[in-house]
Order: sequence, then C-alpha cells, then structure tokens
Amino acid sequence: MLILASQSPRRAEILRQAGIEFTVRSASVDETPLPHETPEDYVRRLAEVKAIAVHASPDETVLGADTTVVVDGEMLLKPADACDARRMLEALSGRCHEVLTGICLRRGSDRVCDFARTRVWFTAMTAPEIDAYVASGEPMDKAGGYAIQGLASKFIERIDGCYFNVVGLPIALLYYHLHR
Repeated sequence: MLILASQSPRRAEILRQAGIEFTVRSASVDETPLPHETPEDYVRRLAEVKAIAVHASPDETVLGADTTVVVDGEMLLKPADACDARRMLEALSGRCHEVLTGICLRRGSDRVCDFARTRVWFTAMTAPEIDAYVASGEPMDKAGGYAIQGLASKFIERIDGCYFNVVGLPIALLYYHLHR
C-alpha cells in the first residue's frame, strides 16, 4: 500500500489518474529553506522529511513530495499574500523558469529520494491580467503562485519536461522508483 504524505488534492488526483492506489496520511513539517540550501537540495530534503514524518507499518511505502519554482536563482514558494503572489507573477511574466519537485519513497528504513526538473515559459502578462489572476485566489496555495492546470494555463507558452511535475508530482519518475 502506498501512503501519500500530503494533503495536496493535485498529487492525489495525479495518482488516481495513473491508477495507483494510495491512502492519505499527512503530517505538518517546517518548510523553511535552510541557509544556502540549493533548490534541488530543498525539494529532496522536504520530500524526505515529509516521508519520515508519517507513521507507516513495515509493509507500507510512504511517498513524500515537495515542489518549488525557481527564477533567477530565487525559490518562489507559496505566496504569503496577494502582494507576494503579484510579485511572483511579475517575475515569471514573459520569461522561462524551472519547476522542481522532490520525491521520497520510504519503506521501513529504506529510502529512495530523487527530483524532477521542468522548464516553463510564461507569455508576457499585463498588470490587469496579473491582478485578475491574483483576485481569483488560485495562486495562493501554489508554489510560484500559479497552477498550470488551472486559470494560468492560458499564460503558459511551452514546457520542456514533465507536465505533471509542474502540477506537483512527476508521475513517470515516481512509477520508475516504485517498480525498482
């Protein structure tokens, strides 16, 4: 049995769409980046911390995951408020950025941690478009302040890499590790 250590409805939906059976058991963890931590290390560390934080029996596999958006070397986590969401969208507008998602599978004391990287190109957004998107409320619980599968889809020019990684769970990478 797979245990999803997350309350993310997006991750749950990706697992359901892929036909992977799971149950949700999440724990609250501190998601504050460590000083001088790279985005790659950050998502791997948080995925592992989440996988460890959840109680599981020896025959259960726990999946922890975490996503961040990176532009100009800065990690864009979940916006603190509407002003922060606006700042993030202005930084992404008309540019390319990276989305990284770390995953960690834990079964007993065994762990496998990895991450996926996807490049995403936004079209240029006008100030009224940014304001309207922020007003929709959609950016508020999303890394980087946007949901590729939602209202922000109209601003995504192209991607290079796994689409599902941008949504929050690189399903092909997860499936690969589940079957190793």
